[in-house]
Parts: sequence; structure tokens; C-alpha cells
Amino acid sequence: MSHRQRPPPDQPGPSPYRSNRSPKSQPSDPSDQEPYNIIPVHNLLADHPSLRFPEVRAAAAALRSVGDLRKPPFTPWHPHMDLLDWLGAFFGFQASNVRNQRETLVLHLANAQMRLSPPPDNIDVLDSSVLRRFRRKLLKNYTHWCSFLGRKSNVWISDSTRRSSDQRRELLYVGLFLLIWGETANLRFVPECLCYIFHHMAMELNRILEDYIDENTGRPALPSISGENAFLNRVVKPIYETIRVEVENSKNGTAPHSAWRNYDDINEYFWSKRCFEKLKWPIDIGSNFFVPSSRGKRIGKTGFVEQRSFLNLYRSFDKLWIMLILFMQAAVIVAWEKKEYPWQALKSTEVQVKVLTVFFTWTGLRFLQSLLDAGMQYRLVSRETMWLGVRMVLKAVVAATWIVVFGVFYGRIWTQKNSDRGWSGAVKKRVVNFLEVALVFIAPELLALALFILPWIRNFIENTNWRIFYILSWWFQSRTFVGRGLREGLVDNIKYTLFWVVVLATKFSFSYFLQIKPMIEPTKTLLRIRDVNYEWHEFFSHSNRFAVGLLWLPVVLIYLMDLQIWYAIYSSFVGAAVGLFSHLGEIRNIQQLRLRFQFFANAIQFNLMPEEQLLNARGTLRTKFKDAIHRLQLRYGLGTPFKKLESNQVEANKFALIWNEIILTFREEDILSDHEVELLELPQNTWNVRVIRWPCLLLCNELLLALSQAKELVDAPDKWLWYKICKNEYRRCAVIETYDCIRHLLLEIVKTNTEEHSIVTIFFQEIDQSVQIEKFTRDFKMTALPQIHAKLITLLDILIKPKKDLDKVVNTLQALYEIGIRDFLNEKRSMDQLREDGLAPRRPVSSTGLLFENAVEVPDIDNETFYRQARRLHTILTSRDSMHNIPVNLEARHRIAFFSNSLFMNMPHAPQVEKMMAFSVLTPYYNEEVLYSKEQLRTENEDGISILYYLQTIYADEWKNFMERMRREGMVKDNEIWTTKLRDIRLWASYRGQTLGRTVRGMMYYYRALKMLAFLDSASEMDIREGSRELASMRHSGSVDGLTSERSPSTRSLSRASSSVSLLFKGHEYGTVLMKFTYVVACQIYGSQKAKKDPRAEEILHLMINNEALRVAYVDEVSTGRDEKEFHSVLVKYDQQLQKEVEIYRIKLPGPLKLGEGKPENQNHALIFTRGDAVQTIDMNQDNHFEEALKMRNLLEEYRHYYGIRKPTILGVREDIFTGSVSSLAWFMSAQEKSFVTLGQRVLANPLKIRMHYGHPDVFDRFWFLTRGGISKASRVINISEDIFAGFNCTLRGGNVTHHEYIQVGKGRDVGLNQISMFEAKVASGNGEQVLSRDVYRLGHRLDFFRMLSFFYTTVGFFFNTMMVVLTVYSFLWARLYLALSGVEGSATAQGTNDNKALGAILNQQFIIQLGLFTALPMIVENSLENGFLAAIWEFITMQLQLSSVFFTFSMGTRAHYFGRTILHGGAKYRATGRGFVVQHKSFAENYRLYARSHFVKAIELGLILIVYASYSPVATGTFVYIALTITSWFLVVSWIMAPFVFNPSGFDWLKTVYDFDEFMNWIWFRGGVFAKAEQSWERWWYEEQDHLRTTGLWGKVLEIILDLRFFFFQYGIVYQLGIAAGSKSIAVYLLSWIFVVVALGLYTIIAYAREKYAAREHIYYRMVQFLVITLAILVIIALLQFTQFKFLDLFTSMLAFIPTGWGFISIAQVLRPFLQNTLIWETVISVARMYDIMFGVIIMIPVALLSWLPGFQSMQTRILFNEAFSRGLQIFQIVTGKKRKVDL
Repeated sequence: MSHRQRPPPDQPGPSPYRSNRSPKSQPSDPSDQEPYNIIPVHNLLADHPSLRFPEVRAAAAALRSVGDLRKPPFTPWHPHMDLLDWLGAFFGFQASNVRNQRETLVLHLANAQMRLSPPPDNIDVLDSSVLRRFRRKLLKNYTHWCSFLGRKSNVWISDSTRRSSDQRRELLYVGLFLLIWGETANLRFVPECLCYIFHHMAMELNRILEDYIDENTGRPALPSISGENAFLNRVVKPIYETIRVEVENSKNGTAPHSAWRNYDDINEYFWSKRCFEKLKWPIDIGSNFFVPSSRGKRIGKTGFVEQRSFLNLYRSFDKLWIMLILFMQAAVIVAWEKKEYPWQALKSTEVQVKVLTVFFTWTGLRFLQSLLDAGMQYRLVSRETMWLGVRMVLKAVVAATWIVVFGVFYGRIWTQKNSDRGWSGAVKKRVVNFLEVALVFIAPELLALALFILPWIRNFIENTNWRIFYILSWWFQSRTFVGRGLREGLVDNIKYTLFWVVVLATKFSFSYFLQIKPMIEPTKTLLRIRDVNYEWHEFFSHSNRFAVGLLWLPVVLIYLMDLQIWYAIYSSFVGAAVGLFSHLGEIRNIQQLRLRFQFFANAIQFNLMPEEQLLNARGTLRTKFKDAIHRLQLRYGLGTPFKKLESNQVEANKFALIWNEIILTFREEDILSDHEVELLELPQNTWNVRVIRWPCLLLCNELLLALSQAKELVDAPDKWLWYKICKNEYRRCAVIETYDCIRHLLLEIVKTNTEEHSIVTIFFQEIDQSVQIEKFTRDFKMTALPQIHAKLITLLDILIKPKKDLDKVVNTLQALYEIGIRDFLNEKRSMDQLREDGLAPRRPVSSTGLLFENAVEVPDIDNETFYRQARRLHTILTSRDSMHNIPVNLEARHRIAFFSNSLFMNMPHAPQVEKMMAFSVLTPYYNEEVLYSKEQLRTENEDGISILYYLQTIYADEWKNFMERMRREGMVKDNEIWTTKLRDIRLWASYRGQTLGRTVRGMMYYYRALKMLAFLDSASEMDIREGSRELASMRHSGSVDGLTSERSPSTRSLSRASSSVSLLFKGHEYGTVLMKFTYVVACQIYGSQKAKKDPRAEEILHLMINNEALRVAYVDEVSTGRDEKEFHSVLVKYDQQLQKEVEIYRIKLPGPLKLGEGKPENQNHALIFTRGDAVQTIDMNQDNHFEEALKMRNLLEEYRHYYGIRKPTILGVREDIFTGSVSSLAWFMSAQEKSFVTLGQRVLANPLKIRMHYGHPDVFDRFWFLTRGGISKASRVINISEDIFAGFNCTLRGGNVTHHEYIQVGKGRDVGLNQISMFEAKVASGNGEQVLSRDVYRLGHRLDFFRMLSFFYTTVGFFFNTMMVVLTVYSFLWARLYLALSGVEGSATAQGTNDNKALGAILNQQFIIQLGLFTALPMIVENSLENGFLAAIWEFITMQLQLSSVFFTFSMGTRAHYFGRTILHGGAKYRATGRGFVVQHKSFAENYRLYARSHFVKAIELGLILIVYASYSPVATGTFVYIALTITSWFLVVSWIMAPFVFNPSGFDWLKTVYDFDEFMNWIWFRGGVFAKAEQSWERWWYEEQDHLRTTGLWGKVLEIILDLRFFFFQYGIVYQLGIAAGSKSIAVYLLSWIFVVVALGLYTIIAYAREKYAAREHIYYRMVQFLVITLAILVIIALLQFTQFKFLDLFTSMLAFIPTGWGFISIAQVLRPFLQNTLIWETVISVARMYDIMFGVIIMIPVALLSWLPGFQSMQTRILFNEAFSRGLQIFQIVTGKKRKVDL
């Protein structure tokens, strides 16, 4: 079935599909035949609508002005060649690259010239200012680089004097840079390397232009590299090969980062002058730059060494930790005095002097920092960078010296005090001396503070490359090319400083009074206890300091992280305030929309329609003020600009066109039904109605209210009644429209030349006349109106029915006539009078039958206009409800509300489409779904549920609308859906998943919206008025859709690219829009998909056929020789003329594309094919809406406005999460995500000025980014979250990121727990890698203190603090366990200390975080802003009832585990989450594999501690105290164990639980071969789980072993509690307990040996060994019971002691695997580990099995999981249990 859009046959103007040849073009030009991408630049005479713009011709002509330039020697020169061909020939660029950049350049210059205001005098010539501005922007980074390195720029154009030849020269420089950029492939990630190449090639270009003579040959100078593909082979390839060798050294990302150079290291080599000395030009292949890291005289890392360590967090954010540690120290010193308030304590001199010890801590921390710098960065020091080493050593020496100096001066204070026995004057003098020294120490900080208050001075010093500034700042930071001049303007500075001052003040006062002060009392008591009754062998029996330390540990941990909570709280409220001021959430629902709808047309006119631009009128203060006033009037409907729109106005017509188009796209997407379309659309004016015809939705009930008013005010004069009715605009319109329509209707159905026709006409004339002279109420009885009303309804009822009974029509008309003549007229008139007035027939009644009998004719059934109006009239007459629930679909309501609200928000004015900025959309795609196939839709899972059935159930209303649309489009029987309508149903399903098809449809709305806007921009009043009429009259038969009637029924289907407005297009719209918008999908493996005949390739081709502006870029592998392959970047499109896919460009690459992370490499290779000033990065899981696409040109105008002291380089766009309705999990996820992408980012952008780039709908300033390393970073592993590095890079290079909320882009999120966990794991590992990265280190140091805080707490700090919460739980429970088992707790309780108050405060804080409350607060605040407070609270309560806290606690565990593990050991990898639907049950084994190490084992460990604590703690005997202290920890344990089963469909189904357990045991015992996957074999999985330990460094291993030692503590503590110990405290008890471990291991080995030897053949021996072992064990137990104080209970207690010991051994053995793997021990380790996994599995299975066995849990769990769907009345239960209606769908 064809989806192609064809212009209507009778359309004037050029057709939108042009051939590449035109009759006028000269056949001699060979380039005529070549396919082109957007414009045939090579053939300006072609018949293409974009070529009608003089600007395009001007730009192309400028490029052709080769003139008298020396022709390249070795290539034939043709007259049609231009400057880029000239460059290509001289420097050996590829022809495809030249063609690609030619189009880029022509399009850009033409677009820029179109935007000039006022337009240039001569539009046929390229304006020099356009070119100059472009050259400056494109080469700005190069100019900065030259000045940074102290080199003279090789762009020889003076900005002061302008010469005519400069234009050509400028074009050559710009062209040269673009050609270099277009062919450097992976080197685009190393922008300063491009500067280096450009620097030398520009020099060679200058030599050619200035006619230099080559000294060696005596001929005119030639470039040092030339010939075919010379640039690729001789410049790009050597550097590319170096990067490739380095990547191979990284052993697929597993080698430590410090062992190989990544993209950043290669790039930073070009930040020092040595690149000129060593690399030279032409590039010296012998340079040590090309020696890979693994060999001798190599370069090694440059600029930064990434080392795995948690200390990176301290190193990058040292200022923050110094502040926290110093405050803690001072607070403890002050609180120790036990005064009510701190200032009372500080009155005493002694306390003041003690507080001065913070300077020791400070210098100590400085010393630590300098040691870390040296320890981590020593690899940077080489012969070429000696000074770095010198500075490292000096810093450490200076810090150590300060420690000594402070020590000496501080010692002097106390010696003097002790000799004077008091605080005498001499002592105070020494204190002053100490303070003077301290002042010198903090002088640099004071200087920094002064510069913080005057940010522009700081920016000036950093950005100016004067040697003096460099020498001054040498001590403080290395000189880097990025990260200079990052300070913001004063106003922004004040804003975020205020924010943080308030946050810090709150945190410190809270910490002092509620954390630190309450701990002082119990600490003093514990230190005072002398005779502790230890329960075990105590090595250091004299001090309780260890116990005190353990008591303080959780307090300190929470103290270090709770700033995160305060940040969350304050940012929520600030975000809400900012949102309120930007007018978010003013229109929340359809009711509020009704109130504003009448200003809506003006809002659309004001925001979406360009104003007539007077010259130079924009940007002045006066216009800004006028704008603000205008907006106010708009928002609240004040003032005169809001005259009531009458129906004939052009605005009204434009508004109607736009609004109807929006409603039409809603209908195409099946979120509205046909009936709702009629209620929502603004009908075209057809029946001579005098007022604007509002949507029926707004007029509902209004007529009835007007009638009741008329009835009440029977005697009131006309004026009063009319005044009353006019109070409501909609009511006035309803009354007038109804009156006009009834008149028209009656005159239409009564034949024209009959008496009846003239009676009706005269009757209405009388009414008109009396209304005119304001005597209506006097001449007519108001009481008769209800009767008339009733009769009219009857009449319309009859007319609307498909079968019409004419007799009934006649009867009704007669009845109407009777009422009108008898009851309606005020004064009775006789028959004669009536005849005289023309209100009765002149003929005698008897002769021709009754009145109206032969005078009625009903319009033909095809007359769609008539029946549509009749239906509308019927609705207005009858509707009684207020239609609050129209549209029914929640998505449609949400979108209408957001769109209408956004029009009342502040946004820049829209320019005309011709004058807007051009932009592209780029989507990286690998191998995801494009469209669902028939099989995928119909295949059922184990529960009998197919995807289609699931979708029909979840989106029941949309399915109904879809079927309605199919029937309207000619489907007769429902089962045709699988035959004639197969494509439609596949599209319908795919548009509800997360498929490429959905993304492409969404992005192509830009194309459609821009075409419509282009039409409205240029259409005259006549066009629009005539067009509206034409459309109204053409309203095709039997269809509400805006599709053309000329089509055959099969093609009149859901066509994306066509709509009612497109019928009015003149033809030039296509040309304009093609220049402004292009969509590139980077389908990396499309080439191999085509070769394999993969159905996805066919679907991608289909997408190109249906979407004219879509281009596909892919990497093509071509085999050239035996094992050799060539790689090409290829761009293809579908040529509508030739009806086939054509290849446009093919650019050879230096080698395989993927050196770094896949996705950024894919984006980077396709970036050269994008066009325009901006590029919007869109992911595969996104969607867009037509009504949002209308606002894109407004958004792009933001690039012209200053935000702070800079213009934006990334425009942040709000996301709209569309997957929330699938299940409760998806709902939690989307709610959490929504608050982050709206409220979170709103605060980051304003006031904090630290928004980065998180994932994708952001719009990048294309030329800014292409010269600075592209739109993501791609180094292996370190840049695993590639997106966010674009933000880091942008901020470091002085860009500016904003956030705009008047436009949104749809985004899908993961929906199942396993998908969500994988996603969180990916993000957390990504953040773990960021901690090591140079970008984070530089931002931590180069940003000012408060922006650094914002940066920390919103990126890596968030994950670090999540991990701190988990550590707090650990430290709290371990400390409690120690206190209980050692007996300190018992002694302390006996002496009556109470340390629970402070711990209470801490536990509350930990609990708040654990429940996800601090993710919930932003959620509630954002929700109440957008949906109202009560709704938000209700939603929050519902979430809690659906166990959202369990989910948040669980995901906190995921984050903590992966973040911590990545920093310690690495092992971050890209996890493909898969974006399917969650309808199938995940097996127990699968859940176990995913969560065993990250959650289950940890939960079991914590549970064990809690049980032991409950058994042995004297405190725990009081149940209430025990519950109060441990309830949060128990909640954590239960959440971590149960969440995967609670959120698993059919998680508690008894049968499934039984099957699952069988499967689990099979998996554990599977003896697979070498090729078994982790899903099949436990052993394979076990090895995979310790992968990270193989790649970790020495420190990682040591730390891991230290952490594992904790498992041996159980044994030490519990052994002394056993009865058999008989109260002995000797160390011998512990040593003897090891006998048990040895014996147990021995027995296990014997049984394992026996099993291997005898189990198969001589089974009886195996049984005998087992029997002997069991007998022996029983005998030993009996002996123990008899001869020692062994209790039977000790058996179970000892299990608690020895099981952790075994686990500790296994964990340590895993770390030491390289040494143990080839010994005999390893087999034992594996088999014991298998036993442990079986044991863990059983422990977790028990609660699951129990809940499955209990009745009722299964349905309750289904309820919890799918509540969203339940509340929409769906039979989800059938989905889950598979009791499906058997239909063929």
C-alpha cells in the first residue's frame, strides 16, 4: 500500500518531487546526474523549489568564484568546479567529502543570509558580514588555541581592513576547516588535533595563495601532501592507527585507565608546544607520539591519569570535604562544653584556643591532597614535563612545613599558658601571633574570595594568555586549555550563593543541635566506664575508645551525606517557585482550558505566528516592555487587543487551521474518536454564521442555560436579557450560532420556489426586525421557546438518522409552524392577517394537501457538510452535561492541557519559517525494533498473552478508535485487519512500543508542522479565507479525516505526510522546509542488515519512502583483498522520482568505526551529514507531538538571547515520560524521572547555573560543538555515560546550558524491574567512572565553591551519598553487634547511659532516604505544581500503598552496589536494557542471577546481624526499643529480598514457584561444557560475577580482602556465648573453635571424594561413607552433651557463627583466584560456593513459597503491580492469568 504523499493534480507551481535533471541544464556537465541530498547545488538550473531563493544561488555563486587562482597541477580542471573542488584537488580530499561539505556550506550561508535583518541591499550576492560571522564562529576554537600556545594564527585576514579578495579567502579557510572536519572520522573527538592539522594546512594554503616559490624545486609551492585520498592516508590514518593501537592495549576496556591513552590524552598532547617540536609537518611518523603506551620511549598519559580509587572523590572535591571536616571538628570541641548554645561555650578563651586546632586539620588535609596528587599523577611526569614533578614535590613539602609551623606556634601558646597558670596577656599575644600565621596561610583563600565577588576579573585573568598571569597561577593549577574563565555573571553569582548559604546554614545548625550535641553525653559516659564486663577475650581492656568510635561512625557518615537531603528539600521549593513564575501548571485540565480558550487564538497568533517585522524594531527596551504588557493582557484577558474574534477574521481562520490540524493528528494517532473530533474541532464557517464557531465542547449546556434565563426573565426588556446572556461569551455565540443555523437548515430542507420557503423566510425576517428595534421580548412569548426547542430536537433526530422518514419531517415542520404561529407570537393574528403578512399559504389548504407536504427535500447522504453541521447543531441543542470527560483519553487531555498552557508562557517570538534557524535531528540506532512484525504481535507467551492482546487491554480506548478508523477507511469485517489492513495494525502496535517507527513518526512532525507554518507565513488573507471555504466544501464523503478525497479507498489511510492544510499548499513550502530541517538516523549496521535481508532493513527503507526528509547514515564494510576491509560512511535517501534508494555520499574511513563506546562513535560518524545551525539529539526511545513541533522555531530563537553573560550552547528541553501507564513500577519510575527532568533540571539551569546534558532531547549549537569535540565523548569505559560528558565538555569550554519548559519531547522509560535495575546499574557504573574522569576533576577545581557544590550533589555526589546511606546501615548494625557481643552495651546499660536520642535522629534521617522520601519530595512538589496539591498528595499515598518505598529502597541498593563496585574494581559496561513490555513472569533463577550479589547476599548478611543482635543484646530484651532501633534495617532487608518477587507478574503463583525452584536447582547443578552460558550453568555465572576482580588493581584486591574479613567476626563474637565455652574468656576458646571449621571442611572433602569415586559405579560404598560420617557426628554430639556444658541449642547458634566464616573464605579465595586456580583447593572452593548459593536460594525461596501458598496473595500482588491499569477498568487479571477471550486478535 502506498504511503507516498503526492500533491493534488491541479496544483499550480513546481511539484515537490523534482527530477535531478532539467531540460535546461547543459548535458556537458557530468555532475548533473549525481544524486543530491537536499539541494542540487551542483546544478543551479534544476527544477527544485529551494533554488528559487536568491540566497541559495548567491552562496553557490560565491563558491564558484575561483577566478584567477592557480589551478591544481595534477588534476584536470573543469569550468563548473568551485573553490571546494580546488581545495580537494590540492590537498587530496575525497570527492564525496567535498560534495557533502559544499552542501553544508551553501545551505548554511543561504540560511544565514535569509535571517539577516534588515535584508542586504543586493540579495543576489553573498553578504560579507554573513561569511565573516560564520568564519569567526567556526574558527573561534582555533583562534583560542593559537593564542593559548602563543602561536600566530594562520588565518591571514585582518578584521580592520576589508579587501574584495578577502571573501574568497574567507571561503577557502572555512571550506578547508569543514573538509578537514568532514574526513577526520574518529579524530573529530580530538578537536585540538584538528586545530593542529588546520594550522599547518592553512599555512600551506597561504603559500599557494601568496604564490610562494618552493626553495627545493624552484616551482610554485605545493602542499606537502597531495594526490588521491592523500589527506586520509597521510594525515588521518597515522593518528587513527595510534588511537587504535592504544585501544587494543586497553584489552577491551579491562586494562587500567592509566595504562593506555584515550581520546582525551591524545587530544591534550596538542595543548602543549611540544606537539610542534615533535610531530612537525608533514607529520613525522617516527615521533614518539606514535609509539604505543606499552613500549619504551612513549608519550604516556597527557594532562591527567585516571586512577581507580575512592580518594578521587576527595581529590576532585577537596574544598567540600575540608569544609565538612573542619566544621565537624569545631562543633565537637564546642559541644564538649555542654552549654545550651555554641556561642555561650565560645566565650571561654580555652575553647577558642582549642578551636584553633582546625588549622592543623586543614594543613593535614592539604598535605593529603598533595600526596594524592603525586601518588595518582606521577605518570604524567616525563622529560618533557619536568615542572609538573617539581610542583608536586614542592606542594607536599610546603604542606608539611605548614604543619610544623602551626605546631610550633600552637605549642608556644600552651607552654606560655602552663607557665603563667592562666590566660594572661602574654598568652593572648601568642594567640595573636598564631592568628597572624594563620592569616598568611589563608591568604590565597581570601584572594579567591575577592575574585569570587568580582567574577569578571577572574575570567579576564584566566582567559588572557599573558605570561605574567600564567606564572602567578602556576602554583595553584596546571595550565589547561579548557576550564578557563568559567565564572558566571554577578547576578547569577548572587542567586546561587544565596541558595547555598541557606542550605548550608540549615544543615550546620541541624547537625550541631541534633547530631553532634546529643552524642556528647553518651560518649563521655562510655569513656568514664572503667570496669567493663567483657564477654570475650579482650586484647585492649583499658579503653573503650573503639566502642566510642563505633558509636560515632554512623553519625559521622550521615553527617557527611545529609547535605544531599537538604539540597533535595530546598531545590524542590526553589524549583516550584521558578516553575510558578514561568507560569507552569496554570491550565491543568479541560475546565481551565475552557476559561482561557477565547484568548487562545490570540495566544497562538502572538507566539506561533511571526509578527510583521519592522526594521531594527526588535530587542530594544521599548519592544521588550511592550511584549511584557502584551503577555499580561493575553494571560488574563485584559485590555482591547482581545476583541471578540468574529468569524470572518483572518486570525480566526488561521487559528482554526492550526487547531484542527492538531486535533487531526490526535485522530491519526487514535487518541480521539470520530465523535470527539467533531466536539473538539473548530468547524469552518459554512452556514453564514455571524460568530466564531467554538468547539462544541465549549458550547455544551450553554444554550439550555440561555433558554432558562429567557424563561425566568419573561418580562425583562431585550437589552437586559441580552446583557445577561452576553455575560458569558460562549453563551452569546451559542445563541447566535443556533439561530443562524436553524434558519439555514430550514431554508435548506424546504424547496426554494415554494410558498413554504417564502413563509419561513418572512418569519425569520420578522424576528430579525424585532431584534433590531429591540422589541423581541415584547413581540414574542418567551414561554414558547422550550416547545420550539423540543420540536427542533425531534426534527434533527430524524434528519441525522441514516434512514430518513419524510412524513415525520413534514409532521415536525407542521408542528413547528403551529407553535410559531399560535404560541410564539405575542398578539394573536387572524388567518387573513397571517396571509397578508405572508405567514400563511395563499392557496386553499384542501387543494394541494397539507402545508410542507410536497415542499421538503432532504440533502443527499453524500453531503457531508450538511450532516456534519446538523450533528453539531443537534449537539448544541441537546447537550446537558458539561463534557468534563472529553476527550476520554488521558494522554490526549494531558497533551492539550500542556500545549495550551505553554502558549501563555514566556517564549521568544517566532520568526518566519524562511528566517528561522535551520536544524537537524540525529538519532543513533543499532539493532532495535523498527516495527513489530505480524508474528511478534500474535505470538503468545507462556501465559497465553500476545503483545497485541496486551496492548488492546492497556490501550482499550485507542484500540476502539483504531477499529473505528479502519471501518471508515473501508474495512468491512474485523478479521480483514490481518489481511488488507496488516500494515496499519503493525503501525498501531509499534506506535505504542518503543520502536524506531514511533521515533521517526514523532520527528517527522517537525517537517509537517514547518510546512504548515510556511504556508501560513506567506498565505494572503484571500488564500486563507478561500482555503477555509474550499476545505469546508470539500469535506469528503463519509470521512472525518483530513485526507484528500481523490484517493482510492485503500490509500486514504493514515498518511503521515498529508493533511487537510496540505491541500492548500502552493508548492514553495517544500523548498523552504527542506532547507530548514533534515532528519538523519544513524543506522550503524544498515549495510549488513540489507546484505542479510534482515526485515529491519526493509522497514527502514519503508520509513524513507514515507518520509521525504529522512536520511539514513550507515557504515559500510567492503572486502577488498583477502582479509582486508575498507570502511565507508554512507548516506542514503529514497528518490521519489527514480522510486528507489539512492546513495548520496560515500566517505572512506581510516579503519573500523568503533574504537570507543559504540553509541557516541555512531553519532560522530553521522554528524557530518547533519545540516543547519542546531542539532537535536534524539534517542531511540523518544517520541514527539505535532503541537510541540509548532514551537520549535521559537525554541531556536533562544540562541540569540543572553542567559547570564553568555548565549546558550545547549538548549535543554523538557521530557514527557510516556510509559507511566504500563505498570505501577513504570509509574514509579516515570514519576521519579519526571521530577528530575522537569523540576530537577529547572533548578540546575536557574538559579544554580550548572545544568549539564542528561540524555536526550537537548538541542546543540552545531557549529560550536563540531569544533570542540562533538556532541558526546567516546573513550572506552570511562565515557560509558557518553551523554553527560557533552555537558561537562560544554561547561569546561565556556558554553552555557539552559532549560526551557514551554516545549516537551516524549520519552520512554524502562518498565520491568529487571530492565529498571539494569538501567540503574548502567547509570551508577557510569557515575563510578565519572568520578575517575578528568572532566569531573577539572569541574571540581575550576568552578567556584558554590557551583562546585551544585555540581557535586547533582551528579556523582548523588550516587556517592546513596552509597553512604547503605554504609550507614552497615556501620550502625555492625557497631551494635560489636557493642552487644563484647558486653560494652551491657555495662553501659547497667550504668544508665542513653545514647539512643542521637541515634534516633540518625536513623530517622537514614529512613527518610531509604524510603525514597527525598526522591519523593521533588515528585510531590512538581506534581502539585502541575496537577494541584490534593492530586499530588493522593498520588503519593497511592504510591505508598503500592509499595513504592520497597521499590525505592531496592533501587537504592542497586545504585550503591554498582557505584561502589565500579570505583573499586571497574567493570562498567554498556547494558542493553531492552525496551519490551512487562507481561511475562521472570523465573526465580533469572532473578537470582541478577540480584544475588547486589541485594540478596547483603540482605542475608544484615538479617543475620539483626538476628544475632536480637539474641544477645541486653537492649533488645525491651521489644519496643529493639523495634524502634532496627525497624528501618528490617525494612531494608525485606525490601532487598522481596522486591524482585513482589514486582514480578505472577510472582506468588504456587505452581510457578514450584517450577521455578526446580529450574533453579537444575541451573545450579548443570554440568555444561566450555560453551555454556551464564543462563544455563551456575559455574559460568559464578565466574562472570567475579570478572571485576580479575581486572581490578592491587589496591582494589587489598580493600576487597579487608572488607571480607568482617565475616570472621561472627565466629569470634558468638563462640564465647556458647554453652560449651562455659563462661571462659580465654583466647583458647576461639582457637579451639577453628577445629570445628577444619573438621567440617574435612568431612565435606571426604564425602565429595567418595561421591566422585563411588557414587556412579559402587554406590553401596558411597552410602556407607555417608552412614559412617553421620554416625560419627551423632556420637560426637552425644559425647559433648554428656561430658561438657554443651547445650543442644548450641548447634543452631554455632551455625550462625560458622556459616559467615565459610563465606569469608570463599570471598577471599575469589580475590586470590590467580594464585589458587591451578591448585587442588580451587575445586573445593567451587563446590563449597555452590553449596552456599543453594543455601541462599533456599533462604530467599522460603518467604516466596510461603506467600505463594497462602491464598489471596497472588491477586493482591497483581493488584499492586498493575493498579494503574485497574483504575482504568481493564481486565488485567486476565492478562496475567491468561484467561483470555479466544478471538482471532
